[in-house]
Amino acid sequence: MSKILDGKFLAKQTEEDLKARVSDLKKKKGFVPILATVLVGSDPASATYVKMKGNACDRVGMKSLKVELPEETTTEILLSKIEELNINPEIHGILLQHPVPEHIDERSCFDAIDIKKDVDGVTCLGFGNMSMNESAFGSCTPQGIMRLLDYYDVEISGKHAVVVGRSPILGKPMAMMLLNKNATVTICHSRTQKLEEHIKKADLIVGAVGIPKFIKADWIQDGAVVIDAGFHPEKCGDIDLEPLINRCSAYTPVPGGVGPMTINTLILQTVEACENS
Repeated sequence: MSKILDGKFLAKQTEEDLKARVSDLKKKKGFVPILATVLVGSDPASATYVKMKGNACDRVGMKSLKVELPEETTTEILLSKIEELNINPEIHGILLQHPVPEHIDERSCFDAIDIKKDVDGVTCLGFGNMSMNESAFGSCTPQGIMRLLDYYDVEISGKHAVVVGRSPILGKPMAMMLLNKNATVTICHSRTQKLEEHIKKADLIVGAVGIPKFIKADWIQDGAVVIDAGFHPEKCGDIDLEPLINRCSAYTPVPGGVGPMTINTLILQTVEACENS
């Protein structure tokens, strides 16, 4: 019987703990954690994600500060706004919603976020610290995946993990986190040749390519751990999951697996940033 890595359950359980921690912070420090969410432009999907993050803050007793900027915002204006948030002692975490409009230098803006407030794990410095196994807030989706694997006692050490995707906020940090847990890691991407052969060797597969059911079920060996970080309007992920449910050792359902852990990790790391402040 395959083990279901239920992110929805773990996120809900974690929220109960976070409520208590936020309440304790209010008693001891006289304030609660505040997450600043910065949204540039009017992309409906981005606005929905920001709203979901604000709702998650409300559920645990935190506050969120919405910063909404027009589409024509320049890199310089956005950098100035981020600096305002950096020096504001009442703000404990900063989220710059991805993607920003194309004319903005997103990487410069990510890297302008104070490392102590980088609760979304998007700065190069944070990535470097995490990769070297030093203290850092991890990118929320891969960090959420690692929390799921830990909670359900999925063995990582010595396993061959294949990560399909190399984005700076998912594929690359995911690979480093698995490496730090002593997995042997292969990173595959759009230029990888004979992708199917790499995947067939995986004890643990992470789908992070952003294409519905791109990774076929018959590419994955029996007994593998299947982590699907994708979610698409068709209510499916990046992996053709249905045929695998009875022959993999563990899997993340879509929806309800990785998704809830991403926002939950953002909230958890904001609480930690406040506790450390």
